[in-house]
Amino acid sequence: MATIRSVVRGCGYHLPERVLTNAELSRMVDTSHEWIVQRTGIEERRIAAEDETTSTLGLKAAEKALADARLTPADIDLIVVATSTPDFTFPSVATQIQAGLGITHGAAFDLQAVCTGFVYAVATADKFLTSGSHKRALVIGAETFSRILDWTDRTTCVLFGDGAGALVLEAQLGTGTSEDRGVLTSHLRSDGRHREKLYVDGGPGSTKTCGFLRMQGKEVFKHAVGMVTDVITDAFKATRTSAADIDWFVPHQANKRIIDATAEKLGIPSEKVVMTVQRHGNTSAASIPLALGVARADGRIKEGDLVMIEAMGGGFTWGAALIRW
Repeated sequence: MATIRSVVRGCGYHLPERVLTNAELSRMVDTSHEWIVQRTGIEERRIAAEDETTSTLGLKAAEKALADARLTPADIDLIVVATSTPDFTFPSVATQIQAGLGITHGAAFDLQAVCTGFVYAVATADKFLTSGSHKRALVIGAETFSRILDWTDRTTCVLFGDGAGALVLEAQLGTGTSEDRGVLTSHLRSDGRHREKLYVDGGPGSTKTCGFLRMQGKEVFKHAVGMVTDVITDAFKATRTSAADIDWFVPHQANKRIIDATAEKLGIPSEKVVMTVQRHGNTSAASIPLALGVARADGRIKEGDLVMIEAMGGGFTWGAALIRW
């Protein structure tokens, strides 16, 4: 039966020029390159310059995604930005990117689900497109997490970085099978009882400040693998596929140990795992589109490939989506 699918037309990403290495961090806090790599797999991360914001990073990623899709801003009628680090309380990052692209029609809004934000944004845009209300969407993950880090806390400041990635999704008719191109299924979850394990200790409605990121790393690790494998299993069941069918596993780039453990539990071989955490660190909602952009640019992800994305973030939130490229 004919079904509308949200098909990937283009992909792009953008990183700040400033590279912060583990060696530099070891001169700022009590840590070492070996300690960071052993526990996280991270070797370096990018840090936004003073004149760079979440919206400027997202705008550049969006422009690259549009160029890859061979489309113009006028072709876009929906922009969904996943971020936890907006330039302002309001207006949204999405409307700033909309203005930067010169778009004066359609809808633009931000979505906040922390590190799971991009999966939530893909699922949300997919609902708009498959409903028939919109034709083409820019789905963007953009973050400047360096702005909410306590640079004296070695347990968190070594983990995060800045960046942005974007997809262009277009509504196209499919056959309704798992052979269709586009978003085949998405599965989202949340459980607010875990707030204290990963949160920011401030906000305009409470402390009237931005606040700093706080994390109970061992607790997050303990929950992460089980939660994300559950939603991935649901995605396989919904599409009657399995780990053997996917071409690429593109997880949230939080920690190499979590990625490795998840892939092992699902039976996904390491050669099918896209990993960029060593170069980017944890860029929260930007990490999946950054990894997709890298793997697309270097030729790994090709049209027709079956790609699984997944993430877990503060809240807790977690989710997965299966996409035929």
